[in-house]
Amino acid sequence: MDHLLLLFLLLWSSEPVVRLVEGKSRCAGALELKHLREWRTLNANALWNLKTAAVVCRELNCGSAVSVGERVESSSRPVWEISPICVESGSALRDCAESSSANHIVTLTCSDSVRLLGGTGLCSGRLEVNSDPSDPSWSSVCEADFDQQDAQPVVRLMGGESRCAGDLEVKQEGEWRAVWGYNPNPKRYWTLKTAGVVCRVLNCGSAVSVGQIFSPPRYVWGISPACVQSEPDLRECAEASFAANIVSLTCSDSVRLVNGTSLCSGRLEVKSNQSDPSWSSVCEADFDQQDAQVVCRQLGCGAPSVLQGALYGEGEAPMGTKEFQCGGHESALLDCSSASERNTCSPGRAVSLTCSEPVRLVRGESRCAGDLEVKHQGEWRPVWGYDSLRTLKTAGVACKDLDCGSAVSVGWRKESSERSVWLISSDCVQSGSALRECAEPGYSNHILNLTCSDLLFQPNISVSSMYGVSGAQQQGFQVFRGSTFTISCSIQPQYPGGSFQLNFTSINSANNYYSLPAVNHSAHFLFPSAEPAHQGSYSCVYHLFVFSHNFSSESRLLSVSATDPGPFIIRAVVLPLTLLLVVTVGLYFYCKEE
Repeated sequence: MDHLLLLFLLLWSSEPVVRLVEGKSRCAGALELKHLREWRTLNANALWNLKTAAVVCRELNCGSAVSVGERVESSSRPVWEISPICVESGSALRDCAESSSANHIVTLTCSDSVRLLGGTGLCSGRLEVNSDPSDPSWSSVCEADFDQQDAQPVVRLMGGESRCAGDLEVKQEGEWRAVWGYNPNPKRYWTLKTAGVVCRVLNCGSAVSVGQIFSPPRYVWGISPACVQSEPDLRECAEASFAANIVSLTCSDSVRLVNGTSLCSGRLEVKSNQSDPSWSSVCEADFDQQDAQVVCRQLGCGAPSVLQGALYGEGEAPMGTKEFQCGGHESALLDCSSASERNTCSPGRAVSLTCSEPVRLVRGESRCAGDLEVKHQGEWRPVWGYDSLRTLKTAGVACKDLDCGSAVSVGWRKESSERSVWLISSDCVQSGSALRECAEPGYSNHILNLTCSDLLFQPNISVSSMYGVSGAQQQGFQVFRGSTFTISCSIQPQYPGGSFQLNFTSINSANNYYSLPAVNHSAHFLFPSAEPAHQGSYSCVYHLFVFSHNFSSESRLLSVSATDPGPFIIRAVVLPLTLLLVVTVGLYFYCKEE
């Protein structure tokens, strides 16, 4: 009896619980699930995508998911309602099923006899083939038996100046459609971070701009930005939709910066021939500041700030030996003239470049305070201030980009009317992306206002004495013992008021400081008689209360030493007497000869 029960359980457990019916093969058709001993179709209102459908194709041993859609029937009937989120979490289909009724039925098509394994999505990986549907095994394909014509693209840009710019289209269910890049819940548009996935898939470098164009309403593929950032295969994210606004983007095409901290930093790589998919590094000796200006402009970044070899690693790309000769005004690096190629280029000399981020603070009292603006798609716009970057941590990214220290305060002001702004998600910034990579278009009358810690200029420090002697740089300034000397602190005019604190540190004593109010942006600390106790390091610290916060800025260190005046007095007396004696003796002999 136990053996019969075991046999029954094995047969029952091997019975299929999912199938595709009414299609051209067992790997295409309307999706049905057996649950509670009843076969039912699945409700399509849950907006299944290829990522969800791939679970079914794997269970049916039908390769990869090719398309997923819906069929509308004349009347409602009992169906199983299955949430795609439940399926994608790893749960079995039956564990996600709920009883319902509908007339929209899920249909899908699997690749049947081909699949790609070990890649980053449905469109990459090791090719395997199943030539016999009755045989569940799969076999790899030899490289010698496969060429470029056997592979067809599913991801393209149309209507632009090159294959790396234009309206985004995706091939799904055998049909090319434009992409609707708006996700209504939560409200999100495509950003440079999202567009960068497309540029990488197309081997088109980095994302430079992304936006939307409006056309008469048509059938499109709705693709959520969040799905794209987690799934590089856009088909896995595509859902049938009807819309008028579609995604349009531009990639850098022939240049890119890799291994950097953002789209504006990294090791420079160039692709000089569009028919050749390979990229090459550039030799440091063949690249100068004017070339860097062109690259930064081509990438939509600010001016070049650091040009240094091997800063972001050597990489695996071959080293190019072509010298670029740019005037600095060209729009693309390949528009520049180039010299003949060299024979060699030393290892460790690949060009690394950092371009400044296109960020600024305006309408403030200094460059480190004011309304935050970001340049994106060639346009400066303020940042939405009602909910963006509202913490000091996230707002500090802008301060860092501006080389203004950390964020001291962040808030917003309300204008009388709405205008074009950039919406920037705090979550996107906290993930390590630059502000420009997270920018989405929008309208608002709430403008972000930011104050950074390095609000003030650096003060100046100087020493004056009637008998002072300026020594070598490492020795600082020497004054005679017993003489009067003055240490002066000053700062460029920015704000009225404030005070100066003179810090003093010596080897034999603890830190001391003296304070004076700032008068005409300066203060003078008088020392009536120089003593050995005055020897040490001095610095000026300017303190100011402004914008409801305390700010401070410190000068460089200045070393002061007290010197015994004896040797100086001896030199001052002996040297003139010696010179007088020499002159006298010389005149004597001159007159005697006459």
